[in-house]
Amino acid sequence: MRRFLLLLLAILCSCESNKKEKSNSNIEPKQELNLKLDPYFVAIKNNDVKLGKPVFGDWLYSRNEKGQTFEQFIRTKHVIPTKEENIIYLQPIGKFNSLQKKQIELVRQYLQIFFQLETKVLKDVSNDIIPNNARRTGDVGQEQFLAGYILTDVLKKEKPNKGVALMAITEKDLYPKPEWNYVFGLASYRDKIAVSSMYRMQKEADFNLSLDRLLKICSHEIGHMFGLHHCIEGNCVMNGTNSMVETDRHFIRLCSLCQRKLNSGFKYDNIKRLKELEKYFKDNKLTSGFELMEKDLKNIQ
Repeated sequence: MRRFLLLLLAILCSCESNKKEKSNSNIEPKQELNLKLDPYFVAIKNNDVKLGKPVFGDWLYSRNEKGQTFEQFIRTKHVIPTKEENIIYLQPIGKFNSLQKKQIELVRQYLQIFFQLETKVLKDVSNDIIPNNARRTGDVGQEQFLAGYILTDVLKKEKPNKGVALMAITEKDLYPKPEWNYVFGLASYRDKIAVSSMYRMQKEADFNLSLDRLLKICSHEIGHMFGLHHCIEGNCVMNGTNSMVETDRHFIRLCSLCQRKLNSGFKYDNIKRLKELEKYFKDNKLTSGFELMEKDLKNIQ
């Protein structure tokens, strides 16, 4: 029992960041505060689903997060795409099989639609780039990489042309600190870099489920880089998560508030984005995502 409790206490979240980075960000907000609500967001708000009361093991059970209003988001320094920096880059690290390579390409396609920004995949980098002092053996014998090393010693040195965000994708498991078991991903908002692992997404022999999980984690981490805090308003891809079970319960959809935040700086066509997401989910047989987009489309018609 004692061992079980210790393991529970060591359960990790889907993303961690240095809180000081939020206040130290050198990216100035460039949009004016506009409180007038677009009819699009009024319409899709009807499809927001309130979060239930957190239970033991859930992200919010042990964390008193305050959330982030639209006004707070606008007034907080965060990354906004410009003509000079408007491409999202993915950096695969590891040796990927054919199905994993297919998933990385599908992630690229999805992020391009989700953020309405060109998204490119860089050439694979070998696991050899991670030194022994940034590796360890996990609790069930799996090899793990130190997520922070990938951020500071691999990604931070990279300066892709016109890059607004750079995220590594590893096939190895990740850990953020010696005392923690694992982490799904890690982001540095100030440096516009992040890393996500495919390892725990692939535990079940179900391609679509694995893809759905990877899309959630990757869009979540990059959402953080663009200034979105953890969402406590409704079931949303920006919800914090402690486990894969909790991740599976969360929607792949951004709630209306988080959509409004993202759109405030990007200025993309919301309906175009929604239709493209619906088509993506339909083409890739991701039923839950398709149904969520279909409901939103019905509400705006």
